[in-house]
Amino acid sequence: MITRTIPVTGEKLPAIGLGTWQTFDVGGEPATRGRLAEVLRILFAAGGKVIDSSPMYGRAEGVVGDLLQQLQTRGSAFVATKVWTRGQQAGIEQMRRSAELLKAGTIDLMQIHNLLDWRVHLATLRRMKDAGQIRYIGITHYTAAALPALADVIEREQVDFVQLAYSIEERDAEKRLLPLAAERRVAVIVNRPFGGGGLFSRARGVALPAWAADFGCASWAQFFLKYIIANPAVTCVIPATANPAHLADNLRAGDRRLPDAAERKRMIEFWGSV
Repeated sequence: MITRTIPVTGEKLPAIGLGTWQTFDVGGEPATRGRLAEVLRILFAAGGKVIDSSPMYGRAEGVVGDLLQQLQTRGSAFVATKVWTRGQQAGIEQMRRSAELLKAGTIDLMQIHNLLDWRVHLATLRRMKDAGQIRYIGITHYTAAALPALADVIEREQVDFVQLAYSIEERDAEKRLLPLAAERRVAVIVNRPFGGGGLFSRARGVALPAWAADFGCASWAQFFLKYIIANPAVTCVIPATANPAHLADNLRAGDRRLPDAAERKRMIEFWGSV
């Protein structure tokens, strides 16, 4: 698994992680939980470790916490979640609840979800980091329209991570935010790498170009993910899935070599013709 460095500390993270939006918002049915447990086993077996969640994702935090405890793999995971509410005290209480659900004495990465009340929460997160309750501080959003706001925060404040939407189709982050993150030494987590599934719909019935095999690409999922992690500013991408086979396919995007600049340009040109 290709790894990338968190600039502020030098800690290494695998380039392919796991999102939990919708996919981990499940009940206690043994078959459903068993399928998600297999997803986590595959993630760790392939060298992955980043699991991203949020209070916004329904029951996902609790499911992640239960499964990590069941599998005895909390020590293998880099757990990221978010604060998504207004007000200092409400944020503190929500983050305390997240830690309980995730069964984590320390949260690896706490992010301000969609920049909601970010000034208030950023002050709280700094105190929590100093106290050892969290290891890293981040900000997030999922729309291209929010990229300028994310960039403004990075320029004015010290944060460790930024999470944003980026894909071969939605490349606005390449203009300002990704170069800025590299300059400011901020780690980048990418969400919506498949455009909410829209990229697969567009590619349906279209053959993968034969030259994609030159950089170890054997599926459309790998094509989309390799384009993203080939950008050196990207630390980790977090496609969400509850399907073990889909996760195994995603993870293979993180091995072998990545496309170079000329190949990425060719990927864009080909995608534009699909």
